[in-house]
Amino acid sequence: MAPPKLQPWSARAWALARKQHGVVTREQLLKLGMGAEAIRHRLRSGRLHKLGSGIYVVGRPELSERGRWMAAVLACGPDARLSHRSAAALWGIQGPPPGAPPPPGPIEVVVPSHISRRRPGIRVHRQAKLDPNRRRIVENIPVTDPVSTLADLAALLPDGELSAAINEADHLDLVRRPQLRRQLDALPQRPGVGRLRALFARQELALPATVLEQRFLRIVRSAKLPLPETQASANGHRVDFRWSRPGLVVEADSLRYHRTPERQSADMRRDHAHVSAGLTTLRFSHEQIRYEPDYVRRTLAANLARLQLGSAGAA
Repeated sequence: MAPPKLQPWSARAWALARKQHGVVTREQLLKLGMGAEAIRHRLRSGRLHKLGSGIYVVGRPELSERGRWMAAVLACGPDARLSHRSAAALWGIQGPPPGAPPPPGPIEVVVPSHISRRRPGIRVHRQAKLDPNRRRIVENIPVTDPVSTLADLAALLPDGELSAAINEADHLDLVRRPQLRRQLDALPQRPGVGRLRALFARQELALPATVLEQRFLRIVRSAKLPLPETQASANGHRVDFRWSRPGLVVEADSLRYHRTPERQSADMRRDHAHVSAGLTTLRFSHEQIRYEPDYVRRTLAANLARLQLGSAGAA
């Protein structure tokens, strides 16, 4: 007996499912030519598994994380896109590392404000205007563009996590800082946009290296600690600050001169040389010196006390 002849739409349905991480919608199957009875037959035979209203998993019922993201977007309509923390995870700027289990919580999707759909396991955000130019496709999943994703995160995350997400987006070349001001100004006003603008303005107003070093010295004086040598030499390198007696080197890292991978590698080589010579090296960022002086003060005082105690014991 000859094997049953495959319908033309069957191969197209499988190809679509592979493209969409194992997920298809009823509407898509009908458009491909599969009839309602054929859909019911495949549900009974286990070749389709119902995931939600009008959403099916093809083949095995288990879905990858990307399959769940795809299903959530499809469930919320043609204008929906992955957003907020889920979008950040897809872009790779926030969330667990690759291979780690996904974090608990609903999948986040944004839709136009006139859409009233609710789906279990999906947190639906609504925006009055969803700019089609802000829509991207990543691994065939509709998702908010990186700038919109960061603006959405700014409405949810504390400063530390938000700064980490921005830095990761910068590291992955998803955003370019020189163009960010213009891109942020083009976003419609909504929660998070103003905060993200303020954060970038704060970073754009970074202090020049000399001013940053002056602020650091003010922190040293306010803690009544011994003053260091400035622009001193250690192991053939110029360093910002050095306490030669206890053997402490401090570098004040400005945003302008310590952002690139090449500069960071050079900084590490210098630090390794200092450690090999028996020196302790501390690095404080522009953010810490300008906005966290108490932290800088405590860390510096603790290390000076530790080194001085060790020096006294050795004597």
